Amino acid sequence: MTVAAIVPAAGRGERLGLGRPKALAVVGGLTLVARAVDGLVEGGVQTVVVVAPPGDEDAMRAALGSRRAVVVPGADDRVGSVAAGLEALPVDADVVLVHDAARCLCPPEVVRAVVDAVRAGHRAVVPVTAVADTLRRTDRAGVVTGLVDRTGLAAVQTPQGFDRATLRAAHARAGEQRAAGGPVVATDDAGLAEDLGVGVVTVPGDPRAFKVTTPLDLAMAEALVGTVATGSPS
Repeated sequence: MTVAAIVPAAGRGERLGLGRPKALAVVGGLTLVARAVDGLVEGGVQTVVVVAPPGDEDAMRAALGSRRAVVVPGADDRVGSVAAGLEALPVDADVVLVHDAARCLCPPEVVRAVVDAVRAGHRAVVPVTAVADTLRRTDRAGVVTGLVDRTGLAAVQTPQGFDRATLRAAHARAGEQRAAGGPVVATDDAGLAEDLGVGVVTVPGDPRAFKVTTPLDLAMAEALVGTVATGSPS
C-alpha cells in the first residue's frame, strides 16, 4: 500500500498572535509545517499534501523548502480543507493519514503505528493518550455539578489514519450534510468516519504530539527541541 498524508495547515493561528498562519510559526529554526512533514516522512509516508490558507500557498512552499510536498489552497474550516487535500492525493494512495501541522513534534514511531494498524485491516485509526487531569462537570454558571469518571476516556491526537475509500466516503457524507443545510457535528476525521458507521481503533499516542495552539505551547515545543538538540535529560 502507498501511504500519503494530508496536513491541514490553513489555520490563521489567532491565539498565537504572530500575524501569520500558525503552521509558519518557527520552533528550533524550522516551521511547524516543516517539522510535521519531516516526522511523517520519517514515519514512512511517501506523499504529503499540505493545505495552506488561500493566498499563502507561496509562503507555505517557501517554508517547506526542498521537501517533497504538494501545496493546495484550503477552505474556511478543517472539513473543507481536508476535502481539498483528498482531491490532490495520488491515485495509488491506499493508506491516508490526516495530521495537524500544529502537532509538529509527533514522533515517527506514532506515525508508523497508525500506518501499521491501517495496513492490518482497520479502516480508521487514531493515536490516543490517557487523560491525566481530574475532570469535573460544571453548569453554565461555572458551578461544579459532579465528578467525571476517567475510566475509558482518552485524548485523541493525530495523525489519524484511514483506508482511502473510508476517508473519501466520510467526507462525501459530510458534503451531503452541508448541501442539505445540516451541520457537520464531528470535530475531526475520525468523527466523520464514526458518523459513517465505521469503527475507530486506537494505538498509543505520545505526549510530544501535543497541539501548538497558544504562546505557552510554542514555548514548550521550543524547550523540547532545545533539549533534544543539546542532549540534555528530559
